[in-house]
Amino acid sequence: MIRLAGLLFSLISTALAGTGVIVVLVAGFVSLPAILGAAIAGAVLAAPVSWLLAKRLYEA
Repeated sequence: MIRLAGLLFSLISTALAGTGVIVVLVAGFVSLPAILGAAIAGAVLAAPVSWLLAKRLYEA
């Protein structure tokens, strides 16, 4: 399950970090700390999401 979660993390973190950066840029925050914060928040949020998704896929 850890291998599946790792694979899912690589896909989910990219999507969430990219979405966070786009939201920050659309909101008008164009500073480097705001962009990096959104990208890091997306990557951190992706860890439990990918774990829960991998767990759910194994249970199915």
